Amino acid sequence: MNPLEQKIVQRITKGGPIPFEIFMDMALYDPEFGYYVSHAPRIGRQGDFYTSPHLHSVFGALIGKQITEMWQIMGRPEEFTIVEMGAGEGFICNDMLDYLGGEGDKGHGGEDRNERRRPETESAFYQTLRYVIVERNCLQRERQQELLKKYRDKIQWISDIRDAGRITGCICSNELLDAFPVHLIRMEDELKEIYVDHDGEVFTEKTGPLSTDAIARYFDHAALTLDAGYTTEFNLRIREWLSDVDAVLERGFILTVDYGYPAEEYYSEDRNRGTLMCYYRHQFHENPYEHIGEQDITAHVNFSSLKHWGEEKGIRVVGFCSQGTFLLALGIDEEIARLAETSKDYLFELGRVKKLFLPQGFGDSHKIMIQHKGIGIPTLKGFSIRNQLRLL
Repeated sequence: MNPLEQKIVQRITKGGPIPFEIFMDMALYDPEFGYYVSHAPRIGRQGDFYTSPHLHSVFGALIGKQITEMWQIMGRPEEFTIVEMGAGEGFICNDMLDYLGGEGDKGHGGEDRNERRRPETESAFYQTLRYVIVERNCLQRERQQELLKKYRDKIQWISDIRDAGRITGCICSNELLDAFPVHLIRMEDELKEIYVDHDGEVFTEKTGPLSTDAIARYFDHAALTLDAGYTTEFNLRIREWLSDVDAVLERGFILTVDYGYPAEEYYSEDRNRGTLMCYYRHQFHENPYEHIGEQDITAHVNFSSLKHWGEEKGIRVVGFCSQGTFLLALGIDEEIARLAETSKDYLFELGRVKKLFLPQGFGDSHKIMIQHKGIGIPTLKGFSIRNQLRLL
């Protein structure tokens, strides 16, 4: 056993079987040995998986375009703060600030690229912008700071979102919520929770009573029923995260990009084994008890729960759609046309851009939800194509 496995076994030996949520939390976030505090790269070619910002800088640029519209809708406040949680290598921040009027469109590696003409609105927004990155991993923060050194006067790094103070602006994340530890649940004679035990050689699973009444309350509220043997996940950390976000956001928007489904699809009959997946060196499998501390463990997001818990705090959904629909509405076709005129390697770039919005890539698997805290429900360009997804 590696040191993290030993640590988990010691906890089980001392206190008995632990909810899977605690196992997942230790595997990913243990302060000594967890996956997300390790020195090794987690994202990209040398890591275990890719995200949209790795494919092309146009992703961050179009997110910046949408946030600019938010600033306009809010009456062009003199200070607008973007708080990004789970910033990865810093690509979204870099590409967004490049687009909004910084040092030019340099690309992720700093290579020279033909600069786009930026509308006056984006340049004006850039002058008001304060960018905050929430990052606990010191080594990951150093990598971000190296990439973003040309924007050092614009960016502040903090370890906890609650340190951002009260803000007017947008809190955004890309593939953050799927990494929150989840409860594993299974329907037997009644809804039960899966606990992790150890038999002296390997980790084992056993069912027991729900560790929190919040799980049963949500299923009752959503009128969800599961067949016998149905196994799935429940992400209660989303509710805790929304509480932190609500405490920080005075008024503005929450922009969430992740893979997932509305509750109706999440808990459908054909998804009776759940959505839990593990990623190790760009290979995926379903065994969280291998490579502990060395692999990513994720579960798809139930966007209906994000909507429900947001509404409890007066945070309303502006729109919810696939990433492909969102990017098309924001003009990704115009960016492709620009690449055709300016790119030195158009076919290569086109192939990567297509993965952002076509159904065979991130375009269908990833969803975008924007919520609003304030008066009314604004209309945003990213949801102008009438192809919205249904939420319970």
